[in-house]
Amino acid sequence: MRTFLLLSTLSSQGLQTLATTPERLFEVNREIESIGGRVVRQWALLGAYDFLSVVEAPDERTISRITVELASRGSASFETLTAIPVDELIDALDQPPPG
Repeated sequence: MRTFLLLSTLSSQGLQTLATTPERLFEVNREIESIGGRVVRQWALLGAYDFLSVVEAPDERTISRITVELASRGSASFETLTAIPVDELIDALDQPPPG
């Protein structure tokens, strides 16, 4: 499984839903699982983003499907970052360049 960081910003609709039904956050996490991902950790943020979620998914296609599905509802927008374990980065840097 690959690790992705989802930075989410709620729309006014999303903020209203959160205020009236905070447990909706857990429903979204279950929806992520039904699409093929898994929320590993999640934080509410103060600042430019409202939430940071660490999500595992098999690949970039799956995380793209998750974010498109969630964003299409109009309650949040997402910035997705791929997290690469440091040991994998070091291994890649130790490899000779292709070609």
